[in-house]
Amino acid sequence: MPESLFRNRVLESLSPEDFALLRPSLHRVELDIKAQLEIAHQPIRNGYFPERGIASVVATMTGGRQCEVGIIGYDGMTGIALILGQDSSSNETYIQVAGNGWRLPVEIIRPAVAESPSLRTSVLDYAHAFLVQSSRTALVNGHSKIEERLARWLLMIHDRSDGDKIYLTHEFLATMLGARRPGVTTALQMLEYRGLVRAKRGEVTIIDRVGLMELTHGAYGEEEQRYFGLATAA
Repeated sequence: MPESLFRNRVLESLSPEDFALLRPSLHRVELDIKAQLEIAHQPIRNGYFPERGIASVVATMTGGRQCEVGIIGYDGMTGIALILGQDSSSNETYIQVAGNGWRLPVEIIRPAVAESPSLRTSVLDYAHAFLVQSSRTALVNGHSKIEERLARWLLMIHDRSDGDKIYLTHEFLATMLGARRPGVTTALQMLEYRGLVRAKRGEVTIIDRVGLMELTHGAYGEEEQRYFGLATAA
């Protein structure tokens, strides 16, 4: 495939020279739900560039409590720790919405980034954007109500999805938001009561995107739009 046909934003943004460094070693892969792309504190073997589907970066506390700290869709790539000179991450990364994409071995990524200053700039730009997303998530988790956090999360998933349907369970939502399942269920029912979403078992459909944005009271705003919001704000 020529570079022009790649959907992934990181690959799409590369110069022809930078893309040529990576293209021979890019392997098309299916990204199945719950597939682990990175295991905490274990060596990272590959970077992944999603074309469709969404990966969650999840932090885990002692005792097994988990919370999502970032999401990666066709706007980005996994393996940020590699770009920052590390061999592993303290978080795990796995697929939460099935899709497909490209896999690139670590032994290709590192020398390519070292060889090309422009490639290094491109991936560091994404690393910075991901850190901005994570810091915003921490801010929102500390100061926003659960329904506002849920609305923001749904909007960010919607940005990276092909349609209005999002396939997930309440249990999965609870893990992503670091909340108890009953609280997530109540928040989702409130969004549905307001006509913002339609929910059924394993599926949430976005009905009123503008209303969801208003409900976040600023939790989803300029930074999400600038760095990760692939849909235009209303």
